[in-house]
Amino acid sequence: MMANLSWPITAISSILHRITGVLLVATVPFTFWLLEKSLTSQAEFNQVKSIIQGDLVKFIIWVVLSMLSYHIVAGIRHMFMDAGIGESLEGGRRGAQLVIIFGVLIAIGLGVWLW
Repeated sequence: MMANLSWPITAISSILHRITGVLLVATVPFTFWLLEKSLTSQAEFNQVKSIIQGDLVKFIIWVVLSMLSYHIVAGIRHMFMDAGIGESLEGGRRGAQLVIIFGVLIAIGLGVWLW
């Protein structure tokens, strides 16, 4: 007999919020390096500009921005829940669905914007 491995949408949303938080912390050195390099001089800025034109780096930037936007949207959901909004079982499900939907829509929008 096979076990049912489907997770509730609330668990998926929560786990994604935690994963994006950890991965965002891991990307801080790369992000700060690009920022520091771009602010050093005009030549360094031009070098960073040429670096971020590559497809791989654009993809990395898209992933980081998508994680950041998802993490922010999920964080806003948690702030609403801290205020007593969406704490019911149905409210939690609906909030988790909205977080995932908005996260996907923002990621698509970021992809269109970057490319």
